[in-house]
Amino acid sequence: MTSPASHRHGTAERTAVLLVNLGTPDAPTAPALRRYLAEFLGDPRVVEIPRAAWLPILHGVILRVRPAKSAAKYASIWTAEGSPLAVWTRRQAEGLQQRLPASVLVRHAMRYGSPAIPQVLDELAAAGATRVLVLPLYPQYASSTTATANDAVGRWLAAQRRQPEVRFVNHYPDDAGYIGALAAQVRAHWQQHGRGTKLVMSFHGVPKRTLELGDPYHCECHKTARLLAERLGLGKDEWLVTFQSRFGKAEWLQPYTEPTLVALARAGQQRVDVMCPGFPADCLETLEEINMEVRTAFLGAGGKAYHYIPCLNDAPAWLDALAALAQRHLQGWPLEDAPAAERTLQRERALALGATA
Repeated sequence: MTSPASHRHGTAERTAVLLVNLGTPDAPTAPALRRYLAEFLGDPRVVEIPRAAWLPILHGVILRVRPAKSAAKYASIWTAEGSPLAVWTRRQAEGLQQRLPASVLVRHAMRYGSPAIPQVLDELAAAGATRVLVLPLYPQYASSTTATANDAVGRWLAAQRRQPEVRFVNHYPDDAGYIGALAAQVRAHWQQHGRGTKLVMSFHGVPKRTLELGDPYHCECHKTARLLAERLGLGKDEWLVTFQSRFGKAEWLQPYTEPTLVALARAGQQRVDVMCPGFPADCLETLEEINMEVRTAFLGAGGKAYHYIPCLNDAPAWLDALAALAQRHLQGWPLEDAPAAERTLQRERALALGATA
């Protein structure tokens, strides 16, 4: 908990932007995956099964078997700089910092793994941040992503004596800058590699019951896809939406990505272009699942050409869109520090009233 003594009168009160992404293990090893998966799959918003039924399965079965398998997958995409998700998220924060006033603090945090949300919020508080915009890197809202990130911020706030002002960006599936950046990414790929006759937009899957319980995720994925198709001038038969990364036996949002691609190949589709609009940064689900596993399935079913279109990552158009999005939500907050003379006067008045710091 922040101590009252940590406040020093006359200190500049800063505005901050906190980018939040899902997270990644610290290393492509079974022990690191066990820690990461325990935190991730132990979140009741991620797996909405009664704790009494789920936790024995998680700790008795899944965390004994899955870490080694997942570690091998992470090892196949790991880079010299580390996990791709961590690398791209850090670069997005750096790019956003360059596009906002220097006085605005920009940091990134992971919901699971490190740097953890509470740790980064502590650092922002120590740096004088009294206003924080929380901007999750999830364009489409889901309770298992956006809401759990907001929950983590809320738990940190509950432990603070002096709480900062906090704003949350909950979703931006139809943001013009975001859609424009996606379109630019597709056009750049087509310019370099030619254009196929089918664009598959694969979004991360969630259980179907989340739609029935009120999550807008399914609708927001389709809105993003529709707006992107319109921006690209695609006809209704030139694109489709699928959902990937199914886990467990329950029904998830359909159609599923891999079976759909296999069916397309068997029906005579020679080339597909595949992208993941809901992932602003390349990660295990895009690089290993989509660009390796699904590619192999499509080609094995008779397809001839499989083109994966990378995520937005640190594309300038995306960083510009992210900056514009942040600036809209920062409206009304001061983005520049108060003049030093004014802060000195504030401190002198506080000391005269008996303040000790």
